[in-house]
Amino acid sequence: MSNDPLGTFGRWLSVWVASAIVAGVVLGRLVPSIPDTLSRAEVAGVSIPVALLIWMMILPMMVRIDLGAIRSVRGEPSGLVVTTIVNWLIKPFSMFAIAWLFLIVIYRPLLDEPIARDYLAGAVLLGTAPCTAMVFVWSLLVRGDAGYTLVQVAVNDLIMLVAFGPIVVVLLGISDVDVPWSTVAASVVLFIVIPLLAGWAIRSIAAPRLGAERFDSQVLGRLAPLTPIGLIVTLVVLFSFQGDVITENPGHIALIAVPLIVQTVFIYALATVVMRRLRIRHDVAAPGALIGASNFFELAVATAIALFGLGSGAALATVVGVLVEVPVMLVLVRHADRSRHRFVNTATHLSRS
Repeated sequence: MSNDPLGTFGRWLSVWVASAIVAGVVLGRLVPSIPDTLSRAEVAGVSIPVALLIWMMILPMMVRIDLGAIRSVRGEPSGLVVTTIVNWLIKPFSMFAIAWLFLIVIYRPLLDEPIARDYLAGAVLLGTAPCTAMVFVWSLLVRGDAGYTLVQVAVNDLIMLVAFGPIVVVLLGISDVDVPWSTVAASVVLFIVIPLLAGWAIRSIAAPRLGAERFDSQVLGRLAPLTPIGLIVTLVVLFSFQGDVITENPGHIALIAVPLIVQTVFIYALATVVMRRLRIRHDVAAPGALIGASNFFELAVATAIALFGLGSGAALATVVGVLVEVPVMLVLVRHADRSRHRFVNTATHLSRS
Protein backbone atom coordinates (compact mmCIF):
# COMPACT_ATOMS: atom_id res chain seq x y z
CA MET A 1 0.00 0.00 0.00
CA SER A 2 1.18 3.49 -0.77
CA ASN A 3 2.43 5.60 2.12
CA ASP A 4 0.01 8.26 0.98
CA PRO A 5 -3.54 6.87 1.00
CA LEU A 6 -4.80 9.84 -1.03
CA GLY A 7 -2.07 9.62 -3.66
CA THR A 8 -0.61 12.71 -5.32
CA PHE A 9 -3.61 14.75 -4.19
CA GLY A 10 -2.73 14.00 -0.58
CA ARG A 11 0.75 15.47 -0.90
CA TRP A 12 -0.80 18.80 -1.86
CA LEU A 13 -3.70 18.54 0.58
CA SER A 14 -2.60 21.57 2.62
CA VAL A 15 -2.68 23.75 -0.50
CA TRP A 16 -6.11 22.44 -1.48
CA VAL A 17 -7.45 23.03 2.05
CA ALA A 18 -6.16 26.63 2.12
CA SER A 19 -7.66 27.24 -1.32
CA ALA A 20 -11.00 25.76 -0.22
CA ILE A 21 -11.14 28.02 2.85
CA VAL A 22 -10.44 31.12 0.75
CA ALA A 23 -12.92 30.03 -1.92
CA GLY A 24 -15.62 29.41 0.69
CA VAL A 25 -15.17 32.82 2.33
CA VAL A 26 -15.18 34.59 -1.05
CA LEU A 27 -18.26 32.64 -2.18
CA GLY A 28 -20.13 33.53 0.99
CA ARG A 29 -19.31 37.20 0.54
CA LEU A 30 -19.95 37.51 -3.19
CA VAL A 31 -22.91 35.15 -3.60
CA PRO A 32 -24.66 35.05 -0.22
CA SER A 33 -27.76 33.50 -1.76
CA ILE A 34 -25.93 30.16 -2.14
CA PRO A 35 -25.06 29.59 1.56
CA ASP A 36 -28.43 31.10 2.56
CA THR A 37 -30.23 28.51 0.45
CA LEU A 38 -28.06 25.62 1.60
CA SER A 39 -28.35 26.59 5.27
CA ARG A 40 -32.14 26.16 5.14
CA ALA A 41 -31.78 22.43 4.46
CA GLU A 42 -31.40 21.21 8.05
CA VAL A 43 -32.54 18.36 10.27
CA ALA A 44 -32.37 19.11 14.01
CA GLY A 45 -29.81 21.84 13.36
CA VAL A 46 -27.57 19.60 11.19
CA SER A 47 -26.96 20.78 7.63
CA ILE A 48 -28.08 18.13 5.14
CA PRO A 49 -25.70 19.38 2.38
CA VAL A 50 -22.80 19.11 4.83
CA ALA A 51 -24.00 15.66 5.92
CA LEU A 52 -24.04 14.47 2.29
CA LEU A 53 -20.52 15.74 1.76
CA ILE A 54 -19.33 14.10 4.96
CA TRP A 55 -20.84 10.82 3.72
CA MET A 56 -18.75 11.27 0.60
CA MET A 57 -15.67 11.78 2.76
CA ILE A 58 -16.06 8.83 5.09
CA LEU A 59 -17.84 6.24 2.94
CA PRO A 60 -14.55 4.88 1.51
CA MET A 61 -13.32 4.44 5.09
CA MET A 62 -16.53 2.67 6.12
CA VAL A 63 -16.32 0.27 3.17
CA ARG A 64 -12.84 -0.74 4.34
CA ILE A 65 -14.19 -1.81 7.74
CA ASP A 66 -14.63 -5.51 8.31
CA LEU A 67 -17.23 -5.47 11.09
CA GLY A 68 -16.03 -8.86 12.25
CA ALA A 69 -12.62 -7.36 12.96
CA ILE A 70 -14.14 -4.90 15.43
CA ARG A 71 -14.24 -7.75 17.95
CA SER A 72 -10.45 -7.40 18.23
CA VAL A 73 -11.02 -4.27 20.32
CA ARG A 74 -12.00 -6.50 23.24
CA GLY A 75 -8.57 -8.10 23.15
CA GLU A 76 -6.70 -4.79 23.28
CA PRO A 77 -8.79 -2.12 25.02
CA SER A 78 -5.90 0.13 26.11
CA GLY A 79 -6.20 2.55 23.20
CA LEU A 80 -9.93 2.91 23.76
CA VAL A 81 -9.42 3.55 27.49
CA VAL A 82 -6.78 6.23 26.88
CA THR A 83 -8.91 7.95 24.24
CA THR A 84 -11.95 7.97 26.50
CA ILE A 85 -10.05 9.34 29.51
CA VAL A 86 -8.37 12.08 27.48
CA ASN A 87 -11.60 13.06 25.71
CA TRP A 88 -13.86 13.23 28.75
CA LEU A 89 -11.78 13.58 31.93
CA ILE A 90 -9.08 15.91 30.61
CA LYS A 91 -9.96 17.69 27.36
CA PRO A 92 -13.00 19.78 28.45
CA PHE A 93 -11.22 20.99 31.58
CA SER A 94 -7.90 21.73 29.87
CA MET A 95 -9.82 23.70 27.22
CA PHE A 96 -11.50 25.74 29.95
CA ALA A 97 -8.18 26.37 31.73
CA ILE A 98 -6.25 27.32 28.57
CA ALA A 99 -9.07 29.51 27.21
CA TRP A 100 -9.48 31.22 30.60
CA LEU A 101 -5.75 31.92 30.79
CA PHE A 102 -5.67 33.58 27.38
CA LEU A 103 -9.10 35.18 27.08
CA ILE A 104 -9.64 36.37 30.64
CA VAL A 105 -6.09 36.89 31.96
CA ILE A 106 -3.57 37.48 29.15
CA TYR A 107 -6.01 39.33 26.87
CA ARG A 108 -7.45 41.50 29.66
CA PRO A 109 -6.09 44.75 28.09
CA LEU A 110 -7.41 43.72 24.66
CA LEU A 111 -10.90 42.34 25.34
CA ASP A 112 -13.79 43.58 27.42
CA GLU A 113 -14.76 40.96 30.00
CA PRO A 114 -18.28 40.26 28.66
CA ILE A 115 -17.06 39.45 25.14
CA ALA A 116 -14.09 37.51 26.57
CA ARG A 117 -16.51 35.34 28.54
CA ASP A 118 -18.61 34.80 25.41
CA TYR A 119 -15.52 33.58 23.61
CA LEU A 120 -14.71 31.36 26.59
CA ALA A 121 -18.15 29.77 26.31
CA GLY A 122 -17.57 28.97 22.64
CA ALA A 123 -14.17 27.46 23.41
CA VAL A 124 -15.69 25.25 26.11
CA LEU A 125 -18.35 24.00 23.69
CA LEU A 126 -15.59 23.02 21.27
CA GLY A 127 -13.53 21.31 23.95
CA THR A 128 -16.50 19.28 25.20
CA ALA A 129 -17.39 17.85 21.78
CA PRO A 130 -14.80 15.34 20.49
CA CYS A 131 -14.65 14.67 16.76
CA THR A 132 -17.24 12.44 15.09
CA ALA A 133 -16.80 12.66 11.31
CA MET A 134 -13.53 14.29 10.24
CA VAL A 135 -11.50 11.85 12.31
CA PHE A 136 -12.22 9.15 9.74
CA VAL A 137 -10.28 11.24 7.23
CA TRP A 138 -7.42 11.78 9.69
CA SER A 139 -7.38 8.04 10.42
CA LEU A 140 -7.19 7.25 6.72
CA LEU A 141 -4.27 9.65 6.26
CA VAL A 142 -2.25 8.00 9.05
CA ARG A 143 -3.29 4.47 7.94
CA GLY A 144 -5.18 3.91 11.18
CA ASP A 145 -7.13 0.78 12.05
CA ALA A 146 -10.55 1.53 10.52
CA GLY A 147 -12.46 -0.79 12.88
CA TYR A 148 -10.77 0.62 15.95
CA THR A 149 -11.44 4.17 14.81
CA LEU A 150 -15.11 3.35 14.38
CA VAL A 151 -15.37 1.92 17.91
CA GLN A 152 -13.54 4.90 19.40
CA VAL A 153 -15.90 7.33 17.70
CA ALA A 154 -18.98 5.28 18.63
CA VAL A 155 -17.99 5.24 22.31
CA ASN A 156 -17.47 9.00 22.23
CA ASP A 157 -20.89 9.49 20.69
CA LEU A 158 -22.60 7.40 23.36
CA ILE A 159 -20.83 9.28 26.15
CA MET A 160 -21.65 12.58 24.45
CA LEU A 161 -25.35 11.85 24.67
CA VAL A 162 -25.21 11.90 28.48
CA ALA A 163 -22.09 13.93 29.36
CA PHE A 164 -21.99 16.88 26.97
CA GLY A 165 -24.69 18.94 28.69
CA PRO A 166 -23.63 18.39 32.31
CA ILE A 167 -19.97 19.19 31.57
CA VAL A 168 -20.94 22.40 29.77
CA VAL A 169 -23.17 23.34 32.72
CA VAL A 170 -20.36 22.78 35.23
CA LEU A 171 -17.72 24.64 33.25
CA LEU A 172 -19.82 27.63 32.30
CA GLY A 173 -21.85 27.85 35.50
CA ILE A 174 -25.09 28.01 33.53
CA SER A 175 -28.07 26.76 35.48
CA ASP A 176 -30.50 26.17 32.62
CA VAL A 177 -28.53 25.12 29.55
CA ASP A 178 -30.87 23.87 26.86
CA VAL A 179 -28.57 21.46 25.05
CA PRO A 180 -29.97 20.55 21.61
CA TRP A 181 -30.09 16.79 22.16
CA SER A 182 -31.82 16.36 18.82
CA THR A 183 -28.68 17.76 17.17
CA VAL A 184 -26.50 15.23 18.99
CA ALA A 185 -28.77 12.32 18.09
CA ALA A 186 -29.23 13.44 14.47
CA SER A 187 -25.47 13.82 14.08
CA VAL A 188 -24.84 10.30 15.38
CA VAL A 189 -27.35 8.89 12.88
CA LEU A 190 -26.20 11.02 9.94
CA PHE A 191 -22.45 10.84 10.46
CA ILE A 192 -22.06 7.32 11.85
CA VAL A 193 -25.05 5.01 11.44
CA ILE A 194 -26.04 5.76 7.84
CA PRO A 195 -22.53 5.71 6.28
CA LEU A 196 -21.62 2.64 8.35
CA LEU A 197 -24.65 0.72 7.08
CA ALA A 198 -23.95 1.86 3.52
CA GLY A 199 -20.32 0.75 3.79
CA TRP A 200 -21.36 -2.60 5.28
CA ALA A 201 -23.88 -3.16 2.46
CA ILE A 202 -21.32 -2.39 -0.27
CA ARG A 203 -18.69 -4.63 1.31
CA SER A 204 -21.14 -7.48 1.99
CA ILE A 205 -22.40 -7.51 -1.59
CA ALA A 206 -19.22 -6.77 -3.55
CA ALA A 207 -16.41 -8.48 -1.60
CA PRO A 208 -17.71 -12.08 -1.86
CA ARG A 209 -18.44 -11.70 -5.57
CA LEU A 210 -15.20 -10.03 -6.60
CA GLY A 211 -12.66 -11.54 -4.21
CA ALA A 212 -10.19 -9.57 -2.10
CA GLU A 213 -7.85 -8.40 -4.87
CA ARG A 214 -10.55 -7.25 -7.30
CA PHE A 215 -12.55 -5.70 -4.45
CA ASP A 216 -9.52 -3.59 -3.47
CA SER A 217 -8.85 -2.40 -7.01
CA GLN A 218 -12.36 -2.09 -8.43
CA VAL A 219 -14.30 -0.90 -5.40
CA LEU A 220 -11.91 0.67 -2.89
CA GLY A 221 -9.78 2.11 -5.67
CA ARG A 222 -12.75 3.82 -7.29
CA LEU A 223 -14.15 5.09 -3.99
CA ALA A 224 -10.84 6.51 -2.74
CA PRO A 225 -11.05 9.84 -4.66
CA LEU A 226 -14.36 10.62 -2.94
CA THR A 227 -12.57 11.37 0.34
CA PRO A 228 -10.42 14.32 -0.79
CA ILE A 229 -13.16 15.67 -3.05
CA GLY A 230 -15.69 15.52 -0.21
CA LEU A 231 -13.25 17.19 2.19
CA ILE A 232 -12.52 20.11 -0.13
CA VAL A 233 -16.14 20.74 -1.11
CA THR A 234 -17.22 20.45 2.56
CA LEU A 235 -14.74 23.17 3.51
CA VAL A 236 -15.96 25.43 0.71
CA VAL A 237 -19.57 25.01 1.90
CA LEU A 238 -18.75 25.44 5.62
CA PHE A 239 -16.76 28.60 5.07
CA SER A 240 -19.31 30.03 2.65
CA PHE A 241 -21.76 29.90 5.60
CA GLN A 242 -19.38 31.97 7.75
CA GLY A 243 -17.77 34.32 5.22
CA ASP A 244 -19.16 37.53 6.75
CA VAL A 245 -18.31 36.51 10.31
CA ILE A 246 -14.70 35.72 9.43
CA THR A 247 -13.96 38.82 7.35
CA GLU A 248 -15.60 41.22 9.81
CA ASN A 249 -13.67 40.04 12.90
CA PRO A 250 -10.04 39.48 11.83
CA GLY A 251 -8.42 40.77 15.03
CA HIS A 252 -10.60 38.84 17.43
CA ILE A 253 -10.30 35.72 15.27
CA ALA A 254 -6.54 35.80 15.74
CA LEU A 255 -6.93 36.18 19.52
CA ILE A 256 -9.41 33.30 19.77
CA ALA A 257 -7.30 31.05 17.54
CA VAL A 258 -4.30 31.02 19.89
CA PRO A 259 -5.83 29.12 22.85
CA LEU A 260 -7.64 26.76 20.46
CA ILE A 261 -4.36 25.87 18.76
CA VAL A 262 -2.57 25.45 22.11
CA GLN A 263 -5.34 23.13 23.32
CA THR A 264 -5.29 21.05 20.12
CA VAL A 265 -1.53 20.50 20.24
CA PHE A 266 -1.57 19.81 23.99
CA ILE A 267 -4.26 17.11 23.80
CA TYR A 268 -2.62 15.46 20.80
CA ALA A 269 0.79 15.45 22.52
CA LEU A 270 -0.62 14.11 25.78
CA ALA A 271 -2.51 11.24 24.14
CA THR A 272 0.44 10.40 21.89
CA VAL A 273 2.94 10.24 24.75
CA VAL A 274 0.65 8.11 26.94
CA MET A 275 -0.11 5.64 24.15
CA ARG A 276 3.54 5.34 23.17
CA ARG A 277 4.53 4.60 26.77
CA LEU A 278 1.81 1.97 26.98
CA ARG A 279 3.18 0.42 23.76
CA ILE A 280 -0.12 0.75 21.96
CA ARG A 281 0.37 0.08 18.28
CA HIS A 282 0.51 3.04 15.92
CA ASP A 283 -2.63 2.32 13.87
CA VAL A 284 -4.64 2.59 17.10
CA ALA A 285 -2.64 5.31 18.87
CA ALA A 286 -2.56 7.76 15.97
CA PRO A 287 -6.31 7.99 15.29
CA GLY A 288 -6.95 7.85 19.04
CA ALA A 289 -4.79 10.93 19.61
CA LEU A 290 -6.33 12.71 16.64
CA ILE A 291 -9.88 12.09 17.92
CA GLY A 292 -9.01 13.96 21.10
CA ALA A 293 -7.24 16.76 19.28
CA SER A 294 -10.08 17.48 16.84
CA ASN A 295 -13.57 18.70 17.68
CA PHE A 296 -17.17 17.97 16.73
CA PHE A 297 -17.50 21.52 15.44
CA GLU A 298 -20.92 20.93 13.86
CA LEU A 299 -22.38 20.29 17.33
CA ALA A 300 -20.39 23.11 18.94
CA VAL A 301 -21.58 25.67 16.37
CA ALA A 302 -25.20 24.48 16.59
CA THR A 303 -25.15 24.58 20.40
CA ALA A 304 -23.55 28.04 20.52
CA ILE A 305 -26.21 29.41 18.19
CA ALA A 306 -29.01 27.73 20.15
CA LEU A 307 -27.74 28.98 23.53
CA PHE A 308 -26.30 32.40 22.74
CA GLY A 309 -27.54 33.43 19.28
CA LEU A 310 -26.08 33.58 15.79
CA GLY A 311 -24.30 36.90 16.35
CA SER A 312 -22.84 36.01 19.74
CA GLY A 313 -19.19 35.82 20.70
CA ALA A 314 -19.67 32.16 21.58
CA ALA A 315 -20.85 31.40 18.04
CA LEU A 316 -17.89 33.30 16.63
CA ALA A 317 -15.47 31.28 18.78
CA THR A 318 -16.89 27.99 17.48
CA VAL A 319 -16.56 29.25 13.91
CA VAL A 320 -12.91 30.07 14.62
CA GLY A 321 -12.63 26.47 15.79
CA VAL A 322 -13.62 25.37 12.29
CA LEU A 323 -11.19 27.85 10.76
CA VAL A 324 -8.12 26.69 12.67
CA GLU A 325 -8.88 23.00 13.08
CA VAL A 326 -8.26 21.64 9.59
CA PRO A 327 -4.86 23.32 8.97
CA VAL A 328 -3.65 22.43 12.48
CA MET A 329 -4.91 18.87 12.20
CA LEU A 330 -3.10 18.41 8.89
CA VAL A 331 0.15 19.35 10.66
CA LEU A 332 -0.58 16.86 13.45
CA VAL A 333 -1.53 14.16 10.92
CA ARG A 334 1.82 14.62 9.25
CA HIS A 335 3.60 14.39 12.61
CA ALA A 336 1.64 11.26 13.53
CA ASP A 337 2.56 9.59 10.25
CA ARG A 338 6.23 10.47 10.57
CA SER A 339 6.42 9.24 14.17
CA ARG A 340 5.30 5.74 13.20
CA HIS A 341 8.76 4.28 13.93
CA ARG A 342 8.42 5.24 17.62
CA PHE A 343 5.47 2.90 18.14
CA VAL A 344 4.85 -0.81 18.09
CA ASN A 345 3.78 -1.17 14.47
CA THR A 346 0.92 -3.30 13.27
CA ALA A 347 3.06 -6.00 11.68
CA THR A 348 5.20 -6.42 14.79
CA HIS A 349 2.14 -6.54 17.01
CA LEU A 350 0.44 -9.19 14.93
CA SER A 351 3.54 -11.35 14.75
CA ARG A 352 3.81 -11.36 18.54
CA SER A 353 0.12 -12.04 19.15
